[in-house]
Order: sequence, then C-alpha cells, then structure tokens
Amino acid sequence: MTATYQPALPIWCAGCGHFGVQAAMNGAIRALEIPRHETMILAGIGCSGTVQNNLGTYGYHALHGRVLPTAAGVHLANPDLTVIATGGDGDGYAIGMGHLVHSFRRNASFTYVVMNNGVYGLTKGQNSPTFQADGAAALDFDAISLGLSIPATTFLARGFARWTDQLDRLMLAAVEHARAGRGFAFIEVLSPCVTYNDTYPVWEASLHDLDADGAHDPADRAGAFAKLASLAATGRMAVGQIYRADGAQQGRSLPRPAAADTSPDTHAAAYAAVMNRYRV
Repeated sequence: MTATYQPALPIWCAGCGHFGVQAAMNGAIRALEIPRHETMILAGIGCSGTVQNNLGTYGYHALHGRVLPTAAGVHLANPDLTVIATGGDGDGYAIGMGHLVHSFRRNASFTYVVMNNGVYGLTKGQNSPTFQADGAAALDFDAISLGLSIPATTFLARGFARWTDQLDRLMLAAVEHARAGRGFAFIEVLSPCVTYNDTYPVWEASLHDLDADGAHDPADRAGAFAKLASLAATGRMAVGQIYRADGAQQGRSLPRPAAADTSPDTHAAAYAAVMNRYRV
C-alpha cells in the first residue's frame, strides 16, 4: 500500500512574507485544478527551502544555488508535470546566479519564484545580494532588469507579499504561462523578513504598480526596461506584470533525455562507429 505524506505546517516567523507566497502558489494550483500528484515543487536553501513540504505535491530540496538545473531536469524528464522552482534571493542571486542567467536564455517552460527578503534569514541575518545597508528602497541588483536584457525571456513579474490580490493574479499567470509551453515564467516576490530585515514599510512606500499604470505595455520589452530604469533613478520599484511575450516567442521545445532509449544493444552500431573514428 502506498503511503502519502501529510503536508507540514510552515516553520516561518509570524509575519514572514513567505506565508503570502505559499498561499498564492496554493491558490494557483487550486484555481487551475492541477492534481497534486502531477505537480513538482522544488526549493533551494534558506527559509524558503521548506515550502515544498507544505503543499501536498511532489517536492525536492535542492542543493544550495542548484534549484534551477534540478527543476530543468525534472521538466525535461516529464514535461507533463507542472514544475515550480522556488528559492530565496541569496540562493538565486548569489551562488545560483549563473543558473538564473542561463534559465532566462534557455527559456524552458517551468515557473521560478524567488522570495526576496534582502537577508540570509536561516543563518541569522547576514546580508544577501539585495540587502540595502543605507535603508534605500530600490534594489541595487534588479533580477527583472537582468531578465529584460536577455532576448529569450518571455515572462517577468514582481509581486509584494502584502499585496495579496495582485500576487495571486501574478502567480496564476506565471503557472499558466509555463504550463502552456510559452517559456520560463519568472516571478520575484518582495517577501520581507520581520526578524532580521523588516522592509514592509520602506518597500510598500516605494512601489509603483504597473498593472494600474495605463501607459505600461507588458509586451514592450524596451519600454519595460526604460520604465524600471526611470523608477530606480527616483528610488522606486515596479511591481506587476512587467514583461510578457505570449505570442511572439514561445518556450523552446527541448529533448527528453530521461525518456531516451540508452540501451547498449540499441546503439551498439553507433557506439562502434564513434570508437572507430579514433582508431590509428
């Protein structure tokens, strides 16, 4: 008889923004009626690294900074699964930065949610790549602007854990985008750490909602880049659907190496031909 584990209770501090992220992920899975056994949530290291225990789906706790190549492997092995990778800004923007750049470039169809709190909360408050020592609101490093600079990207969004209605819509849109095979869906969530870096007030005061900005066109990559730059120059940050390319550029159709026939008997002649090339 197969035993199914019971979802765990979150272990985060009261007031942590990650509660809102988890609720949005759970809401998207429910709204899209995705069976839990057809969903795989992968997490990196840090406080965000336990979210996969809480939702009743398949889950995997990846090595530090390696959640993206692991998620890509799951997607390649079984594209029919709904794959959601999660992690913190320390996991994604420090040791995992190289994987983020190439995930943008490869544009495989899975979702990546970064819970950005500007601190290494699990190891008790060291500065992360997005920590602002001077208390400024706008980020010195902006992963959304990085994504806009890579032509292959198809979905870039930012939410705020306290603005739950918008976050729910963005999460739903991200999961829908990836499930439809339209490419890599990247969503950064400003998710404050109330214990070591409580940025709720400073971030909320600095946000500019592009979804409510009638002049913003999320299909205009150059316009989105210019908008983010102009906001950053005044100490502000954009939230909402920043860029989306549903029709112009689709997710790449990648091979399924895990499903390939690698039997030596099947490929004996091909292996022999390769070896013969090195004969002297």
